[in-house]
Amino acid sequence: MASRFGVLLRDARRRAGLTQDGLAARSGVGVRTIRRLETGGGTDPRIGTVTLLADALGITPHERRELLSAADGTQPEEPVEAPSSDTGDAPVVPAPSLVVVPDEVPKAADHLATIIATRLRREEELRRVHDPFPLPVRWRNADDLADHWDNICRVPHGMTAAPLDLSGEIGDIADVYRGIPSRKLVVLGRAGAGKTVLTLRFVLDALAARNRGGVVPVIFTIGSWNPAAMPLRTWLVETLQRDHPGLSAGAPGGSTLAAVLVDTGYILPVLDGFDEIAEGLHQPALEALNSLSGPLLLTSRFDEYENAVTTFQTLTSAAVVELTDLSVDDLAGYLPRTARRVTSGSPATAWDPVLDALRDAEAPAANLATVMETPLMVGLARTVYSDSRDRDPVSLLDTGRFPTAQALEEHLLDTFIPTVYGGQRETGDIRERWDLEQIRHWLGFLADDLDRRDTGDLEWWRLGSSLSRWSRVLLVTAFAWLATSLVVWFVLSPLNSLTSGLPFRFSVVFVDGLVSGAVIAVPFGLLYSLLVVRKAGTLEPTRVRVRLFDRRARRPRLRRKIAVRFASGVAGGVLAAIAITFVGVFVKALSPDLVIIDDLGHLLRLILADITTFGLAFGPVCGGLLALLTLLEVPADLNTATSPADLLAANRSTVLRVVGLFAPVLAIAIGLGSFAAVAAVEGITGPSLHLTRSFRVSALLGLTGGLATGFAYVITFTAWGQWLIFTRFRLPLLRKLPWAVTAFLDDAYRRGVLRQSGAVYQFRHARLQQHLAKAYRAQR
Repeated sequence: MASRFGVLLRDARRRAGLTQDGLAARSGVGVRTIRRLETGGGTDPRIGTVTLLADALGITPHERRELLSAADGTQPEEPVEAPSSDTGDAPVVPAPSLVVVPDEVPKAADHLATIIATRLRREEELRRVHDPFPLPVRWRNADDLADHWDNICRVPHGMTAAPLDLSGEIGDIADVYRGIPSRKLVVLGRAGAGKTVLTLRFVLDALAARNRGGVVPVIFTIGSWNPAAMPLRTWLVETLQRDHPGLSAGAPGGSTLAAVLVDTGYILPVLDGFDEIAEGLHQPALEALNSLSGPLLLTSRFDEYENAVTTFQTLTSAAVVELTDLSVDDLAGYLPRTARRVTSGSPATAWDPVLDALRDAEAPAANLATVMETPLMVGLARTVYSDSRDRDPVSLLDTGRFPTAQALEEHLLDTFIPTVYGGQRETGDIRERWDLEQIRHWLGFLADDLDRRDTGDLEWWRLGSSLSRWSRVLLVTAFAWLATSLVVWFVLSPLNSLTSGLPFRFSVVFVDGLVSGAVIAVPFGLLYSLLVVRKAGTLEPTRVRVRLFDRRARRPRLRRKIAVRFASGVAGGVLAAIAITFVGVFVKALSPDLVIIDDLGHLLRLILADITTFGLAFGPVCGGLLALLTLLEVPADLNTATSPADLLAANRSTVLRVVGLFAPVLAIAIGLGSFAAVAAVEGITGPSLHLTRSFRVSALLGLTGGLATGFAYVITFTAWGQWLIFTRFRLPLLRKLPWAVTAFLDDAYRRGVLRQSGAVYQFRHARLQQHLAKAYRAQR
C-alpha cells in the first residue's frame, strides 16, 4: 500500500507531466528509488532525496512543505501568516508572497538581517569606502542585453510598456531597483568597475529601509556554484547554512530554517560574479536562474554575460545596466582629498601634477588615463601613493618604466602588498617576526591553491586538502598512530609500571606504544577512507551543539540517524577488536619470551576468544556512545559563526566538549565491558590469549581505549581535526603558511587584502588573486 509520501509524489509527478523515467533523468534520483517511494516500499526517504525530487518537479512552497512533512512521518503544524511589510514607507525590496509560514521564520529573517547589516558595515569600513567619500560609481541602460520591456514591467497581454531610464549612481541603486516592476536587475561592468562595492551598498540601503518581517537581501558569490551538479535552490540553502549554521535548525514540516526562508521568499538573492562560473556552465546557469520566480540582482563582467545571453538565452524579465568608467573630473574630486596637503609652495597635493597630465589626455598620461578608469585601480593607487610618504605618484607618468597600461596595473598590484604591510607592525605582536617576502609567499600560496581548485572561497576546512586520496588517508592514519602511541608512552606504561610493580623498560614501552598505535590508527584510517574520502572528500564544519537536555520530538529521521551511527560504532569496534588480536599475535610471535603453541586449533580458539572479548568490549560501547551523541545534538545557535574565525572557534569548542564528555565515559565503559566480556568468554572458549580477568588490566585497557579513541576521533572525523592536520601543522612545516595561521588570515582581512563573505574569506578582488598566484608560480 502506498504511503502518504508516495501518493503526494505520484500526484506531483503526474501534474508535471513526467513519467518515472523522466523524473529520474531530471532529478538525478534513480528510477528504482522513485518507483519504490511511490509504492511505499523500503525505508523513509532521505531529506536530500526529497529536495532533489521537489526541485525537479517545480512544486510550490506549500506542496514542498507537504512533501517534506510526509517524508518525515509528521503532520505539518498549523502555521501563522507572515506579517506584511507594507506598513509605513514602501519597502525597497518586495515583501514575501502572502503564504503562511511558521512564526519562527520571520524572527530568523530579522535576526539574519541584523547580522548581515553589521558585517557589511564592517566590510565598508575596512575597504575605506567612505574615506573620505565613496567613489562615484555610475551606470547606464544596456537595453540590448535586457529582456522585453513588456516582461520587465509586467504589463498584461495586449499592452505595451515604455522603456525605463535606469541610469544613476551608487547612492541611487536601491531606488533604481525598486522602480523595476519585475524586481530583476543585472549589473554589468569590466573587472574592477565597482560591482562588488555596488552590491554592498544595495544590501545596506535595502536593509536600512526594511520593515520587520520583510525580505532579507543576501550576497552570494555565485562563482562557487556548479549548476550542472546542484540546483540553485539547494545551493542557496547550503550556502546560507554554511555561513549561518543556526539556520540549519529544523522548522515545522521537516525542513530547515534556511530552506523555509528561501522557499517562502524571505531571501532576495544578490548573486555576485556570474562571469566566474565556468563558460561551459553558462547555459544551465541561465536556465536555473530563469526558473526563479522571485526577485534577484545579478552582477557579471560585460563580455561574459553578453556572450552567454547572445549564445543561449536572455534572463527573463531582467533589466540590465552597465557601469561606466570614471572621468578625470571624478579623479580630480577624489584623489587630492585622500592625500596630505603640501605645507608650502605648489602644487597643493602630490596628485595635482598627475591630474594636470591626465587632463591633457596625451602621452605620457595616456596609459595612466586608461588604468584609472576603474575604482579598483584608483583604490590601489590611493593606497600606494596617498597613504605612503615614500612614493610620488608622478612616477606613474614614466613611460620608460611603465610602457603599457598592463605594466601600470601590474605595478599597482605588486606594490599594494608592501604598502599595506609596511611600517604597521604592532609592538610585541607576533607579526613583528613576519618578513615581507614571507608574507608575499604565504599569500601567493593561498592564491595559487584557490586557482588550482578553481574557486575564490578560502574555506579554512578545505585549506591544504588538495592532497591525493591516499596521501590524506596515510597522513590521518599517521597522526592517529602518533596520538595513540603518546597515550601509551606517557599514560598507560607509567601507570602499568606503578600498579604492577614491574620495572619500566624503555625499549619494551616504545615498541608497545607503536603497536598499540597501529591497533587504533589502522581501523580509523580504514573508516576514514571509506566514510570520508570516498563519500564526501572533505568534512564540513559541524552545525550542531551538544546539550544534555532537549525537548525535540523524536522524529523517524532522528531514529534512522541514531541507528546508522550505532551500527557504524559497532563496526568500528569490531574492526578494532580484529586489529588488536592479530597485531598482538604478531608482536608476541616476535617476542623471545613467547611460549610456542603447537596446537593450531588451540591457537585459533584463543584468537577467536580475543576477537569476541574485544568486540564485546569495544563494539557496543562505541556504537552506544555515537548513538547517544546523536541524541544530544541540537542545532547551532542563531548567533553562531558570522565569520570564519567564529566558525572555527565554534567547531573547536564543540569538538573539545564532545571529547571531554565522552572520553571518560568511553574509558569506564570499555574497562567494565572488557572485564565482563573476559569473564563471559572464559566460560565458553577458555582463557584469552592476551587478557586475564583483572580489574587492573581492564581499567588500564579502558583508560587507553578511551583516550586514544577520543584523540583518533578528533583527528579523523571532525573538520577541526582535519584543519589541525592539513593546515595547522602540515602547511607551516612545509613553509607554506606561518604557524599563526588564523592570526595571519585575520590580519590580512583587517589590512584589506582579504574580504569576508559569510563564513569564508576571499581575496579583495579576483584580479589581486590572479596576480599573487602568477607571482607565486613564477617564483617556484
